Amino acid sequence: MEQIEHSYLEIRGLKLHIAHTGKGELGTVLFVHGFPEIWYSWRHQMVAVANAGFRAIALDCRGYGLSDTPSDLKSLSWDDLTEDLLAILDSLSISKVFIVAKDFGVRPAFDIALYHRDRVLGVVTIGVPPIAYRLNLGGLPKGVYIYRWREPGRAEADFGRYDIKRVIRTIYILFSKSEIPTAQEGQEIMDLAYSSTPLPNWFTEQDLSVYADLYAKSGLPSALQIPYRTETKEPRAENPRFDVPMFLIMGQKDYILKIPGLVEYISSGTVKKFAPDLDISYVSEGSHFVQEQFPEQVNALLIDFLKKHI
Repeated sequence: MEQIEHSYLEIRGLKLHIAHTGKGELGTVLFVHGFPEIWYSWRHQMVAVANAGFRAIALDCRGYGLSDTPSDLKSLSWDDLTEDLLAILDSLSISKVFIVAKDFGVRPAFDIALYHRDRVLGVVTIGVPPIAYRLNLGGLPKGVYIYRWREPGRAEADFGRYDIKRVIRTIYILFSKSEIPTAQEGQEIMDLAYSSTPLPNWFTEQDLSVYADLYAKSGLPSALQIPYRTETKEPRAENPRFDVPMFLIMGQKDYILKIPGLVEYISSGTVKKFAPDLDISYVSEGSHFVQEQFPEQVNALLIDFLKKHI
């Protein structure tokens, strides 16, 4: 990781942290993380695309890792993330970019692809297909982590029983499984893994320590706001359509596939109505963190897509 450099940019009143590497002869790739991730979750892909001739940039979103946290978390919106990404590109004088995103990071990536088409060369998403409308989560049980963490104060109380390292450890263990993390009556999400439960074999104690150190500044409460407590609005366009090259890399054991209707949305071809220029690749044993679990396979798929669409 020695070749990855770090900078801070003054973006819309906040100091945002970016990691970056590569000279960018072939273009720039902007990586956008999800929860509970930070720039570090893209470490393998950043080095690979830089070695392939691209410039790699990965940010810590506002309220995450080494980036500043807004003073009024409740006023945060999805538009803030979109505007942050555009402002970062402007600050670095980057006119067009490839965007690689996962988890909640796909939302601003999709918004830029829909409403700022001139800034986008292509979009790669990990684990989330192009979606131009709100997913229906109505078929999920009440104890699912999404519902639990939406409740003000509940996750804070649950996480607050442990240090950051233990919380990150538990989330990585749970999110690496093929079932949606769901607590029973009288349980909290952190109760679903013991301290003795081993980490996934591709995620080391050193990786865990890096996460814990990087979260020491922001903490976890601010990170919960955007993905779980910010209202998802309907798209501004009446008939939204992604007119950019898109690529979905999906781990076949990602628990996301258990969300009602998602498999059918992909397999039936409905997704192509919104994203006609979409390619899909599955990683057979891949989990929610497929880019960390199988970096060489994901890197090869990613670089192949990038070079096709320079």
